[in-house]
Amino acid sequence: MASPAPKSPELSEKTRKYDRQLRLWCDHGQACLETAHICVINATGLGTEILKSLVLPGIGAFTIVDGKKITDEDIGVNFFLEADSIGKSRAQVATQMLLEMNLDVTGDYIDEEPEQILSNSPDFFNTFTVVVATSLTEKTLILLSRRLWDLNIPLIVCRSIGFIAYMRVQVKEHTVVETHPDNETLDLRLDKPFDSLKKHLDSINLDDMSFKDHCHVPYLIILYKFLEEWIHNYGALPKTYSDKQQLKRMIQGGMRRDEHDLSNSEENFEEALKAVNTSIRPISIPDNVINILNDDCCINLTAKSSSFWIIAKAVRDFVDNEGGGFLPLKGALPDMTADTEKYVMLQQIYHKQASADAEAVWRRTLQLLRQLGRPSDSILEKDVKMFCRHATDIHVERGSCIADEYDPKIFDTNTIVQNLENPESMMIYYVILRGVDKFQAEYNSYPGEFDDQVEPDIVKLKTCLTKLLNEWGCGPLAKDDYVHEFCRFGGAELHSVSAFLGGLVAQETIKFITNQYKPIHNTFIYDAVTSNSGTFFF
Repeated sequence: MASPAPKSPELSEKTRKYDRQLRLWCDHGQACLETAHICVINATGLGTEILKSLVLPGIGAFTIVDGKKITDEDIGVNFFLEADSIGKSRAQVATQMLLEMNLDVTGDYIDEEPEQILSNSPDFFNTFTVVVATSLTEKTLILLSRRLWDLNIPLIVCRSIGFIAYMRVQVKEHTVVETHPDNETLDLRLDKPFDSLKKHLDSINLDDMSFKDHCHVPYLIILYKFLEEWIHNYGALPKTYSDKQQLKRMIQGGMRRDEHDLSNSEENFEEALKAVNTSIRPISIPDNVINILNDDCCINLTAKSSSFWIIAKAVRDFVDNEGGGFLPLKGALPDMTADTEKYVMLQQIYHKQASADAEAVWRRTLQLLRQLGRPSDSILEKDVKMFCRHATDIHVERGSCIADEYDPKIFDTNTIVQNLENPESMMIYYVILRGVDKFQAEYNSYPGEFDDQVEPDIVKLKTCLTKLLNEWGCGPLAKDDYVHEFCRFGGAELHSVSAFLGGLVAQETIKFITNQYKPIHNTFIYDAVTSNSGTFFF
C-alpha cells in the first residue's frame, strides 16, 4: 500500500523511517508512542533488549533505574555493554548505547536501586506511561506493585533465567477501542436493512438486466435478493448448514452464462456464494460488548470517568433509542467484483448511515459531558467516530495485583492446584520461579549462583518450594528435575532467550501506550528448550 503524499520533506523522512509500524498502529498510534515515557528497572540483558525494541520504533523517552555496576557476567549476556565499561554504572552506559540507535528518542538514567527510590521518593513512578521491571527482589516487587496498582499505571514484570522466560502483566483497568481482531465481522445489515439501504436494494431488478450488467452487480445485492426470496418462502433466516446449502443452490440457479462464451461465469455470483456463511447472520450485539455496556462504570458515570466509559454510555443510549437495539453502523464494505458506479453508490449509502449514527452518538456524548460538568472539548468528535467504527470489538482488560500473589490470605491458589495436576503444564515454572524468589529473599543470591554451592542450594531450593506448596495447599512436586535444572542455571541469562522475551515485552508495552490490540492476560511463560509457552490468569 503506497504511503500518502508528504506535505513536507520532514514528514516524508519520518514516514519513510517508520513506514512498517505505521501500518500496524497508524499515525495516532505513533503519536502516542512519541509522547510516552517508559521506565525500565535494571539494565540487564533482558532490560536492554526490551528498550532496544522500544527505541527503534521511536518511543518518546525512557528512564533506566539501576544502581548496579557492570560486571564480567553482564558483558557476556548484554550486547549494549562493552568490556572496557566494567565497573561503570550499568544504567549510564546502557542509556548512552541505546540512544545511539535512534536520534528521535531521549533517555535518562537513575544510578540508584529501585528500593531506595520507593523509600525516598515514592512519587517518582507517578508520571510514567508504563513501568517495566526485570530481576526484582520479592520485597521490591511487592512495594512497586502496590504503588502502581493504586495509580493504575501498567506494570510488566519479567525474568529470563536459563531457558525459561516469564512475563507478568499488571493493570487495574485498561480499555481498548482498536483491538484489530484477526477476523473482523462484516456489518452489512442484510436481514434488517436501514431505510436508505432497503430503498436502494428494492429498486434493483436482477431479472431485467443485460448479461453485462448482471455480472457487475455487487454481490451484496445478490445476497439480499435471494435472502429476501428465502425469507418469503421460509419466514426466517437460514440457520443450519442444510439451509445455507439450499440458499447457495438458489443463488447458483440465478447465475447466467455468456451466450458467446459458455465458460465465462459470473464472478460476482461466485463471491456471493462464498459470502453466504460470513455475511448472512442475524444482527446482534456481541456478548463482550453487552457486558461492557451493562458495566457499572458505563451506567453510573462520574466526573472522573474516562473518555472510553463516557462514549460507551453514549453508545448504550444510542442502542436504546436511535439504534433500535443495534450498535452504530460500521460503514465499511469489503471489496467486490462490481461496476464502479454501483459499488460507489453502495459505499455512499453505508457511509452516510454510519456518519448519521456516529453523529447521534456524538450529540449524546456532548450531553453527557455537560451533565458531568466536563468541558465539551475533553472528548473529540474523531474519537467518538472511531469508537463507533470499532464498537463491535471494544475490550476492557481488568487484571489483578501482583502483590496479592505474595499474600497467602488473598491469593487464590486454585489455578496453581488445577494446573499442577497436569505434569506437562507450564505452571511448574511459575512455582519454581516463586521458589527462586523465596530463595533469593532468604539467601541474597540465586540458587546455584556459586559453583561450589550447587548441591547445597538444591536442598535449600527444595525447602523453599516445600514451604510454598504447603502454604498453597498443594502436594509435593512430581519430580525434582526442575529444581536441579534451575540450580544449574545459577540465575544466569541466555541472550537468545532474553532477546525473544524482550521483543514480546516491548510489544505488550506498545499495546498499553497506543491503546491498540489486546494485552496478554496476564501471565506468560516460555520454555526455550521445547519452544512451548503458556498463559495463566491469577
